[in-house]
Amino acid sequence: MEQDIHSGRFNQMERMLLFAFLEESSGCEFKEQLPSLRSQGIVYPLQDILYCDSDGELQTDGNRSGHFQNGEQVFDPEVNEEIVRTIAAQLAEIGDQLDKEVKAKVVNDLVQHFLNENLSREEITRCLSQAVEVLARAIPSDLEREKAMLVLAMVLTKKVANKVPFLLQRVFSTTVNYISQHFHGYVARMLRE
Repeated sequence: MEQDIHSGRFNQMERMLLFAFLEESSGCEFKEQLPSLRSQGIVYPLQDILYCDSDGELQTDGNRSGHFQNGEQVFDPEVNEEIVRTIAAQLAEIGDQLDKEVKAKVVNDLVQHFLNENLSREEITRCLSQAVEVLARAIPSDLEREKAMLVLAMVLTKKVANKVPFLLQRVFSTTVNYISQHFHGYVARMLRE
């Protein structure tokens, strides 16, 4: 299994959000394969996450504390699975609207990058980032740019996995990595509001 740059519990918000987005999205042809992400330990319920205090120490008294990275809280203990699912459903609605903006050529190019095992995780993440940037230019300006780019990354995940379902784990992990790198703060704020 590929490792994320931001591994373990620190990108679990992003994992749960993407997972719930895929469950809520229409036209997701690989839904029966989504449970494999849980069985492989790639996604697990938020309540099963180990919590660390601000010094990185495991909390054994049942108190849930956050962990800070670069001065920003990495996991907000107030975030729960119901909130994640509600936000994911809202993003899936937006994604269903943006779906038609995603050209087949962009998806086909991404599929080729994901199939190329000679490309590093960073190179594939860069390809995903470039595809999102290109697509974001065509999005109506009434949609907040960060939200549009986040949703486009998730829509691309769905479209690549629809085309080549055996890539689900790889595209899911790459997208989580991308979201963690570019939108972690945005996702954390969105889930706290």
